[in-house]
Amino acid sequence: MKKIGIILLTILISSVAVEAKPKKSKKVEEPATPKMELITDLDSASYSMGVYMGKQMSMQLSSQDFNLDLFVKAFVDAVYNNPLKISPDSAVIFLNSYERKIKEQEAAESIKKEEEFLAANAKREGVRTTASGLQYEVVKMGDGAKPIASDKVKVHYEGYLLNGKKFDSSIDRGQPAQFTLNRVIQGWTEGLQYHLPVLQRHHLHQLQSVLYLLLSLLLPHHL
Repeated sequence: MKKIGIILLTILISSVAVEAKPKKSKKVEEPATPKMELITDLDSASYSMGVYMGKQMSMQLSSQDFNLDLFVKAFVDAVYNNPLKISPDSAVIFLNSYERKIKEQEAAESIKKEEEFLAANAKREGVRTTASGLQYEVVKMGDGAKPIASDKVKVHYEGYLLNGKKFDSSIDRGQPAQFTLNRVIQGWTEGLQYHLPVLQRHHLHQLQSVLYLLLSLLLPHHL
């Protein structure tokens, strides 16, 4: 998820300025100052702060398609108390609204991808879909008892995003997870309690851009 790369600057300056439709990107004119040299430690510290902030903000803003020329112009105007095109209070309100809009767009795109994946996945041979929408696929059927919600289970698992990237693995850590079924996310609670006998291998698929591959599954005991 994208984050508005303005947090650091809101601590250091009082405002930012933006324009909706800049006609042409122009080089920002620096304030008229004598030739600057790094003589004292404070000079070097000041310049180093500018280098650090400039590089950090450049990478963040470029990755989010912000207009760097407008950002620099607003930064200079704010630092030198020049007239602003957007007031400090309005800038904060606008940025909060803009961030919400971006998050809503990303959430909508994510949900669409998840729904498309589940629709296609439901058609694969061996995939079953429950009333809640949880999808599961038996890899290796077990013959043990099914745990209940109050049981504590020990489980090896791997978690994958829809793009196939693995984001979590108890196998990589070399330590199975232990938890009580009624204290975890709904997909785990339903899948482990109602559909998975002890000592079997399953694939669970659910919304929220998460796929769990459950391995060497379920050694339950009561708390």
